[in-house]
Amino acid sequence: MLGYLFGPKTGAIIYNLFHHRGLAIAWIASGYYWNMDILYISGVIMLGHASLDRIFGYGLKHDKGFKFTHLGEIGN
Repeated sequence: MLGYLFGPKTGAIIYNLFHHRGLAIAWIASGYYWNMDILYISGVIMLGHASLDRIFGYGLKHDKGFKFTHLGEIGN
């Protein structure tokens, strides 16, 4: 959410990057391949966090603002 200090477009890009489940899976696979526990565990945490966000209705953000997601507007 700190990316939103630089505007809605920058905030959406940074938020979406760190809440993309594909990136989390890549971190998990990299941690497993290189036997790096910190990378593996951070990927698992990232995947769980992104998945819980989807369950609670917080999807990937549009550049119109924080409350506009691919799942619809937050709060409606």
